Amino acid sequence: MDASLLAPALLSPDQLDLPKCKEILARLQEWLEQRFNAGDDIIELVTTRSQHMDQLLTGLWHRHGLDRDASLALVAVGGYGRGELHPYSDIDLLILSNAPASAELEERIGRFITLLWDLHLEVGHSVRSVAECVEEGEKDITVATNLIEARLITGCYDTFAALTRATAPDRFWPSQAFFEAKRQEQEDRHRQFQDTSYKLEPDIKSSPGGLRDIQTISWVARRHFGAATLSEMVSHGFLSRAEYRELLDCQNFLWKLRFALHMAIHRADNRLLFDRQRAVATALGFAGEGNEPIEQMMKRFYQTVRRVAELNEMLLQLFDEAILGHIAMDVKMLTPEFRLRGRLIDVVRAELFREEPAAILRLFYQVAANPQITGIYSTTLRQLRDARRRLPGFLCERADCRRLFLMLVRHPRGADLALTLMHRYGILAAYLPQWSKIVGQMQFDMFHAYPVDEHTHRLLKNIYQFREPGGKRSHPLCFEITNRLRKPELLYLAALFHDIAKGRGGDHSELGAEDALDFCLRHDLDKSDARLVSWLVRQHLLMSVTAQRRDIYDPEVIREFATQVRDELHLDYLYCLTVADICATNDHLWNDWKGSLLRELYFATQKALRRGLENPPDLRLRIRENKLQARLLLEHLDTPAERIKPLWSRFPADYFLRHTPEQIAWHSRHILAHGDDRRPLVQISQQPGRGGSELFIYSPDSPNLFGRVAAALDQKNLNIHDAQIMTSKDGFALDTFIVLEPDGQPVSGDRLGDVCRDLGEVLGSGQPPTIRIRPPSRRHREFKVRTQVHFLQPQRLHKRTLMELVALDTPGLLARIGAVFSRLGINLHAAKITTIGERVEDFFSLTNSEDRPLSEQEQALLREKLVAELNRGGKI
Repeated sequence: MDASLLAPALLSPDQLDLPKCKEILARLQEWLEQRFNAGDDIIELVTTRSQHMDQLLTGLWHRHGLDRDASLALVAVGGYGRGELHPYSDIDLLILSNAPASAELEERIGRFITLLWDLHLEVGHSVRSVAECVEEGEKDITVATNLIEARLITGCYDTFAALTRATAPDRFWPSQAFFEAKRQEQEDRHRQFQDTSYKLEPDIKSSPGGLRDIQTISWVARRHFGAATLSEMVSHGFLSRAEYRELLDCQNFLWKLRFALHMAIHRADNRLLFDRQRAVATALGFAGEGNEPIEQMMKRFYQTVRRVAELNEMLLQLFDEAILGHIAMDVKMLTPEFRLRGRLIDVVRAELFREEPAAILRLFYQVAANPQITGIYSTTLRQLRDARRRLPGFLCERADCRRLFLMLVRHPRGADLALTLMHRYGILAAYLPQWSKIVGQMQFDMFHAYPVDEHTHRLLKNIYQFREPGGKRSHPLCFEITNRLRKPELLYLAALFHDIAKGRGGDHSELGAEDALDFCLRHDLDKSDARLVSWLVRQHLLMSVTAQRRDIYDPEVIREFATQVRDELHLDYLYCLTVADICATNDHLWNDWKGSLLRELYFATQKALRRGLENPPDLRLRIRENKLQARLLLEHLDTPAERIKPLWSRFPADYFLRHTPEQIAWHSRHILAHGDDRRPLVQISQQPGRGGSELFIYSPDSPNLFGRVAAALDQKNLNIHDAQIMTSKDGFALDTFIVLEPDGQPVSGDRLGDVCRDLGEVLGSGQPPTIRIRPPSRRHREFKVRTQVHFLQPQRLHKRTLMELVALDTPGLLARIGAVFSRLGINLHAAKITTIGERVEDFFSLTNSEDRPLSEQEQALLREKLVAELNRGGKI
């Protein structure tokens, strides 16, 4: 279908009634979608919709007799003023008059706008005189920007010309004031997005590096130079021809992304949300298995916004000089090659980087060595970009560059601004071939909030900040360790390589370890240091997995972990790498509970290493010590010893092994106060050192007690992270749960009493659990996680079966699991609950009804029932 055949201009205004207009818009939309899917030029499609909208509005303007008012003008503003309309973009209109409107004219304007709303167009409109436009524009830079790019659609040219004269730079927002306001507007907008585009669900238009940043360049150029298009900036010397093509290429991709997004959701929205990404990727022609199309699309997006941000920074700095005259006069020589202009580093000779690639590394070493430097001068940035593109190979292939890179990593401030700028301007990708492959590498899940390269950059920054004074407050153990490391550069190198093999297939830890070993040896590190870095990369998940999924109060688990760690040096490096990695994965993953688990694992392992792995701990001695300390605490609270001994005689020995003296004393005090009352005792206490709220339940044991507790806590919107399930010798449950709010914080305030009261009522009622079935969240609906059940060998000391369960995270999950355990007569002794984005990876310590490890037949039956239960949607 030829687009010209759809033109409203072919019809007379009398023919443009509501049904005909709807038909025109529907046919235009159908044509746009067909041509987009056929791969037509995006610029043509965006401008075609704008042109056809001009014709439709002109016809409707005449149909409503608005052309009879000789002074009235219909003006397009905003994106429509620029002649750019995506499928569902707003139609921003200014109805301009040089005289007050009569009642009859207001009525006709009202009918005109009402018809546009009836056509389901997203119309933003205002009716103003030229004087009112100027008055509003002087108060608001956004209004001023709309006026500056206003375009006459139809009506009185003289009235529109009066607006153009009134908003000329010599009368209205001079270019200097306009530039400063737009730059401030951009900085404010970037702050709303935490100064990053590398979010799971970015905004195509407003995120840093998005379409707004391109428009900011255009607005400033238009105001100062009168450049109506980006191409005109080339003639003014502010863009090279190559930079213009690059900016246009970036704009076209972002336009395609936005166009496809509008088509997918049938409305105007610029947020590339999780549940939209698959449809948009498909519309853009990205192909592959599973989530590959989404990951390919997002990789292209992240690479694009990085290029836009780089050009935007360079051009705004050039504008700053040209418009505001801010050319730094306080020039200071740093070396014969580099000088300081104000606080920006500048190259002395324009050809330096092309002639000597190693000078690129020398520039960043100067950034590390001079804390007064805050950035790179615009012309130097342009030369750096040009030299980066002309490199014949990767910088690490040159011996002089390898020496400089190692010097930089070893510098106390090397991982601060210097590394950030190397990441931002593509120098890490130009140095290391493996890094170039992970730039923008996205993982489509709810766990990793950033592309691989940005995550790694944040990890490196975390390690650097551990060593700073602020690190002593936020991560005191990391501060202590990193500041005593003799070779902190080994930690930085391990961080650099820990995820570098993602996206290649295979085990990224193994592949990355091989890359790290080769890198270290090529950079002339001694073999022991190279092996340490390689080991850290291979085992970078070991500590977090052990802390969050294994029973770290089990001496066998500590012995096994300590055997893998080998010595305290490896433990120190691994602990800091693990904390930095978790904190860099997403903004909400780290909490005090995770911190307490890792610290406990660190100190337990350190103690085991110092004692010697050939000398296992004497468990009976530990039990006696815990009892002694707990008794002293109770006696301090005036609890008679004659009451303590009978109570403790009812508790299994394992109870005293797995609880601290403080916990034992707390439990005992409340149980003794509870007396012979057989109603459930429920207590909740915050343990500041453990980062979570500890929930203790003392009650006559009953089937599916765990499931009932899980269901009740789910009703209170609390998450279970850890559970110790025990039974006294006379049949009372001694269950301890660590619970957290959804944001990872402990329970506090009035919630403490509410949780105890409501849970006590649920357990005392004897009713089966009510499992709250809620629909999955918008994000969760995008994922299919196959339920998997794996069994590990029984633990040597406790003769229990350890079961790992992987499943989609859904409301009421733990309650349903507990009900299955109950139906099969399976005893739960401990649980580790780990949520990783959209999936759970939970570990359970189990025995059968005879308190023995599960047989192969019992394991098979349990697997079958769990998979069946979790794959169905109904209630238990």
